[in-house]
Amino acid sequence: MPKLDLSQIPFQGGSAYPGKLAEATAGRFAQRVGDAGGLTHYGVNIVRLEPQGMSSLRHYHMEQDEFAIMLSGTCTLIDDDGEHEMQPGDCAAWPAGEANGHHLVNNTDAPATFLVVGTRTPTETGYYSDIDMMVKDDENGFAFTRKDGSPLTADQIGDDND
Repeated sequence: MPKLDLSQIPFQGGSAYPGKLAEATAGRFAQRVGDAGGLTHYGVNIVRLEPQGMSSLRHYHMEQDEFAIMLSGTCTLIDDDGEHEMQPGDCAAWPAGEANGHHLVNNTDAPATFLVVGTRTPTETGYYSDIDMMVKDDENGFAFTRKDGSPLTADQIGDDND
């Protein structure tokens, strides 16, 4: 049946970011509605940001388009052009390969939600605007490195064992 029961799709927290970098998105929870509907060519998620929550570290994609529309609350879109208030109905789009690092931050005292849609490709490379980090995604999963491909340092990820 194509109709999805949102009450049966859990919001999930957590991050693939290594070490202490994962703490940046502690207030982000995603409801993977595209997965629940069996979609394979693009991802569709409802993201809830708790007060002071951040959607991600500022990043951009080389192979994947990304689109977001605010559903409830207010967030601040921060990109290379500055800060932009986003309220319900406001949209933003990031074409693949456009080097405009972006993320949404909830600077209010109430939760906010937005719908995000993104292309799914067999491989992907993403870059992080504010730190020396790159991610590659392929059949083996996520691999985070410095932008030149060298390993992240213990200082960058807060790992005293490296």
